[in-house]
Amino acid sequence: MKKRKLVLLGLLTVALIPISCNEDFLETQPLDSISADATWADGALSQAFVFNVYSSLGYGGFEEEGLASLTDEAMFTHSGRGINVINEGSLSPAGTGNVNIIPQWNELYLAVRKANIAIQELPNATFEDQSLKDRLLGEAHFLRAYYYHQLMRYYGSAPLIETPYGLDEDYSVARGTFAENVDFIVSDLDQAISLLDGKDITAGRASKLSAMGLKSRVLIYAASDLRDGPTASAKSSVLGSYSNLDLVAYTSGDRAARWNTAKAAAKAVLDETTGYKLDLTAPATAEDATETYVSIAMGGGSAIGDPAARAELLFERTHTPLFTVESNWPLGGIHQGINNGPNGYHNWAGNTPIQQLVDDYQMMDGSDFDWSNPEHAAAPYKNRDPRLSATILYDGSGWKPRPSDVAAIDPYDEIQTGTYADGSGGIINGVDMRDSPIENWNGSRTGYYVRKFIDADPAVVDNQSSAQVVPWPFIRYTEVLLNYVEASIATGDEGEARNWLNKIRFRAGMPAITSSGTDLLEAYINERRVELAYEEHRYHDARRWMIADQTLGRGIKVMKVTATLKAGATPRTPYQYDPTVYNYTYTVVDNNDNETRTWDDKMYYMPLSRDEINRNELLVQNPGY
Repeated sequence: MKKRKLVLLGLLTVALIPISCNEDFLETQPLDSISADATWADGALSQAFVFNVYSSLGYGGFEEEGLASLTDEAMFTHSGRGINVINEGSLSPAGTGNVNIIPQWNELYLAVRKANIAIQELPNATFEDQSLKDRLLGEAHFLRAYYYHQLMRYYGSAPLIETPYGLDEDYSVARGTFAENVDFIVSDLDQAISLLDGKDITAGRASKLSAMGLKSRVLIYAASDLRDGPTASAKSSVLGSYSNLDLVAYTSGDRAARWNTAKAAAKAVLDETTGYKLDLTAPATAEDATETYVSIAMGGGSAIGDPAARAELLFERTHTPLFTVESNWPLGGIHQGINNGPNGYHNWAGNTPIQQLVDDYQMMDGSDFDWSNPEHAAAPYKNRDPRLSATILYDGSGWKPRPSDVAAIDPYDEIQTGTYADGSGGIINGVDMRDSPIENWNGSRTGYYVRKFIDADPAVVDNQSSAQVVPWPFIRYTEVLLNYVEASIATGDEGEARNWLNKIRFRAGMPAITSSGTDLLEAYINERRVELAYEEHRYHDARRWMIADQTLGRGIKVMKVTATLKAGATPRTPYQYDPTVYNYTYTVVDNNDNETRTWDDKMYYMPLSRDEINRNELLVQNPGY
């Protein structure tokens, strides 16, 4: 009996290909499989296979536990789940923390294997549509590069596998050097750029711009402090004492050349396309800026907001409302609202903003917010960078219509995260605080909620009966623009850096930056922080800049809001935010009850799990583990 190769299509539903009878009854194709020959002879089946390579992307950053909660952007409300292991510095090869947040080594290699199959088979595919063949091959190269870049930015270098291994092959392969990993990924992306040139852009699928954008990211990371061996060694004794430094950084070569290469890659994207509303010559109004940033967050996936903002997306994870029945829905993108929204809407307050992020949004005049300034402290959300109100919900923020069982308590649809005097010597607990009369187990511990990426359409009420279709931005134009600014600063081209940085600032309604030197670099770092909040950049940026001890390792600060009645005032019943009736006091306090955050330099890289080390004796563990 001849052997027949089978390709399992996993999550995909495909048509069954009829097979002629054979005298050997064992010569039968499984009903859940399609032969390799049939797959690569049919354009639609080949496309279905490549679509399955995309499936390893998951929900993007819309998992219930977000990467933001491993940073100074947010904390996860519900303690445990392997988050504390990371934030408190107790990672080990035997305990690698939350597997939903951190892409796992073995899962990434499963994705690489699927991409390798496509790359191996597509050049010899027998279907006639050469344009489709080129597109699928370009997508496969892009996806392999993407998965390898995930391995590299979390773990350092990885074994470079270019062919799909069979069951009887030796899986013991040593890690390539960091330099080899960068070259491998860039080569894949260059091939993707060439193969996808001229192909239609389809939402959710890789394009030439996707590959160019990812190339920019890979090269800006490669030029950063953490990836330059001499710099990293000087800044960290853990890295300085690591005998295999070439696995996680460049140990030789011209760093200036790396910055110039990164600059050129980013500029190529800026020359190829434009983002959204980056052509202003003066700051937008606060109102226009807020609307702009709500639109950018919606990415064309909401009934509200400008659909033209989709131009920001170079690579996205699309979502469709396939599952809206509570017993049959995933917790990913379509339920970003319930995962993170206010408990006064029956949401779960998953990843809530912390005070350090709120404080980093500037005043409208471009000055820093300062709690020692009485005017700032008395009204901390007034006259702030419009991106603050487009990103974060705070006490008094207007939001959506309340569910029917909450509307009587709050008919004004305002976020309530404080305590308010009732006029009789008692207090009213806000419906969105921890001690809410609605759900006291899902309330924010920080006094804030995420607004960004939660559909602001009032018809999508963020609870179990609704689903949003906002896309996840794997790569967006402004990230690449910021990469270009960073490389321009590093290469001494400060005028170019300011010019492009101020395009973002004007869109956000903020005044131009005029600083230079160290001040310009610090301004850039903060601008990137507030512009890309909750887009899974802060975790990587703080590490590659080697500022994690000053940022990720900080203890959590949260907001307590109290309201007392002004002399002679009558309380609002039902309660409504009203500074003419109440005196509001805003107090920043430490939260050490749920996490005691710390930083250990070993956490610049995730550990290779004990199981992976046991499976492959040639693997060398990362520094500090």
